Amino acid sequence: MTESGRPVKEIYEFGPFRVDPARETLLRAGEPVPLTPKTFQILLVLLRNSREVVTKDDLMKNVWPDTFVEEANLSRNIFMLRKALGETAHDHRYIVTVPGRGYRLAESVNLIPEQDFSLVAASHSVVQVRVKETKPWWRVVAAAVVLSMVSVGWWWISHRRSYLSERDTVVLADFVNSTGDPVFDGTLRQGMAVQLEQSPFLSLVSEERIQHTVHLMGQPGNMPLIGPVAREVCERTGSAVVLDGSISSLGDRYVLGLRATNCRSGEVLDEEQEQVAKKENVLDSLGQMAARFRTRIGESRASLREHDTPLVEATTPSLDAWKAYSSGWQVLFSTGSAAALPLFQRATEIDPKFAMGYAMIGRLYGDMGESVLSAENTRKAYELRDRANDSERFFISASNDLLVTGNLEKAQQTCELWAQAYPRDARPHGLLASVLWSLGNYPGVVDESAKSILLDPDFTPGYVNLSYGYLFLNRLPEAAQPIQRAAERKLDMPELLILRYQIAFLKADTKEMARVATMGQERVGADDWLTGQQAYTAGYSGHLQQASVLSRRAASLAQQEGQRERAAQHLAGAAAREALAGNAKESRQNVAAALSLSTGRDVQYGAAFALAVVGDSARSQMLANDLEKRYPEDSLVRFSYLPTLRALLALNRREPAKAIDELQVALPYEMGWPGSSSVGFIGVLYPVYVRGEAYLAEGRGSEAAAEFQKVLDHRGLVVNDLVGALAHLELARAWVLSGDPARGKLAYQDFFALWNGADPDVPSLKQARAEYSQLN
Repeated sequence: MTESGRPVKEIYEFGPFRVDPARETLLRAGEPVPLTPKTFQILLVLLRNSREVVTKDDLMKNVWPDTFVEEANLSRNIFMLRKALGETAHDHRYIVTVPGRGYRLAESVNLIPEQDFSLVAASHSVVQVRVKETKPWWRVVAAAVVLSMVSVGWWWISHRRSYLSERDTVVLADFVNSTGDPVFDGTLRQGMAVQLEQSPFLSLVSEERIQHTVHLMGQPGNMPLIGPVAREVCERTGSAVVLDGSISSLGDRYVLGLRATNCRSGEVLDEEQEQVAKKENVLDSLGQMAARFRTRIGESRASLREHDTPLVEATTPSLDAWKAYSSGWQVLFSTGSAAALPLFQRATEIDPKFAMGYAMIGRLYGDMGESVLSAENTRKAYELRDRANDSERFFISASNDLLVTGNLEKAQQTCELWAQAYPRDARPHGLLASVLWSLGNYPGVVDESAKSILLDPDFTPGYVNLSYGYLFLNRLPEAAQPIQRAAERKLDMPELLILRYQIAFLKADTKEMARVATMGQERVGADDWLTGQQAYTAGYSGHLQQASVLSRRAASLAQQEGQRERAAQHLAGAAAREALAGNAKESRQNVAAALSLSTGRDVQYGAAFALAVVGDSARSQMLANDLEKRYPEDSLVRFSYLPTLRALLALNRREPAKAIDELQVALPYEMGWPGSSSVGFIGVLYPVYVRGEAYLAEGRGSEAAAEFQKVLDHRGLVVNDLVGALAHLELARAWVLSGDPARGKLAYQDFFALWNGADPDVPSLKQARAEYSQLN
């Protein structure tokens, strides 16, 4: 206590820093250092435990006492704190990581009494000065002078005009390379993009949109994006500025140039040059130029400090790795995933610690339906995520949540944080929409998809997600609109063809289905997918032999493209369909063929489901146990796949009450669209369908009828999966069991109408006819 009875104020000093907990301010040599509230609280905990190890658990409990957060959140804030303190990736002077335990502050900390006069920056535009009346007048004058200087400085920074508004977009052009060294071709533009994409303030036109615009201009995809071509792309995309660069030789040195031009008037708005002594220093200088550019257009110092990871620390110091990586991006949008894949693989061979190289390999394998290889490379990227900038870390973390752990709740949280940190980026909204698919939040899918399209009108996945969102809500007219809008913008993805086929199926438009299927035969990446859809359509109407032929053809087409797991998904889907129809022998054959190609999550689920339905409980249980072991965090495995399999196994043991109990955990997730439906179209509403079977087995006809009616009421989800047809048959059985044979007869008749002309020897159909004849 002081003589006046007031408590002594906590003020900490370490190194050049002073910390005022009451005002939540950090000063370095008298200058304010911006910190987020949570980052400041972490610093305070470390200060109060100076030189002692603070465990990660203790830090999270102190900083987030009433909220569950993942460890990645703590790591992100530690990273931000280190940047604020001026640490580099190779010099952790102040904060030391203690492996397996936590962190400690390495510097000595002094607790000092409150000063007689202090200058504290409370914000970027407010400076507080407190002076005791008993002190000499010159201190008052000194404080006033400092206050005036600081205030004027902050006023200038906060009021200067920028030639970019928060709604403007920027086209990043190619760097003109006059050095004769091809290693700089494409490399510098990609490096500058990585640096500028760290900024929440800036919005670069996406590479996909640029390539699409160049195509609409009638220019080849490999056309250099310089001069009039870049200007026209800028105008067509409604952007404000073209940012172009150059590199040239000056003796044994290099000269880097950067220029911002108004794309409409041609006025040069900003320009700078920098000399670089060595080739190895070019990437570092490029990052420094990017930071200065961000400052000049009005981005705050706080934003720069929080989002300015040096290029060589965030990505790779190797120009050759950068060359392969940037070439991969160029090929991706001009030729496709399969052609781009070897280039990204080459980048990681040159630099095995290139996090975004692995992340892109993971993404491309995911696009190609190879989930095992996708997860393997995404996991590597996640392990190296400290070698990425803030925006890229969000992408890597979200990909890891979706493709590796499968934790949908974490994926949703990551995407939401990403969207908050980078409000002008369409990607987090696109990924969040796909997460909400699996969670069954279809209004959310529509909302997030619309946001992604608003941010980037050429973001093709946004149109796919929006159409599916409406389809899953059974709003067919609205589901067709995004497809039409995408066509008007000349955007294309295989999923758009699949959507057109599925909407035509739900409308019973056989001519449109045939037309789309023919179009799919000419599209690599869509041919096997549409052939698989034709197989499901055949199976839905009871033509199981034709369905079997088509599924084998789809698998063959996928294998011809080198996509073994995708082929396995087609076969696993066929196995489930044959099992539901009662063809046990054919089902087992497809299971064996599928598992010989892949043991990916969705393939294994399809195989386990089929084996459980045909009564092979031992093998199904073995596959289920393996799923549980391999995917302990996976939301779909925990809350959809395993409950469904366990319920089927309980039914095989004649324990319907146990089956119903096993499915309780699936209730919040049962309306979701699982990953197993992406290619092998199995799993949609299966927990609901199996629960109906359990109620039937327990003699509870009314409850069973409600479950099967739920399947019939969601045709936009089920589409042409066989459970959609068999739900009519099961509903008939449920009504008869509940004592309403009249309604049962009508349901039987609906089923027979669907299967008019079906293969006569399908066990499900033979059984249905026998039951119906007994009613008459």
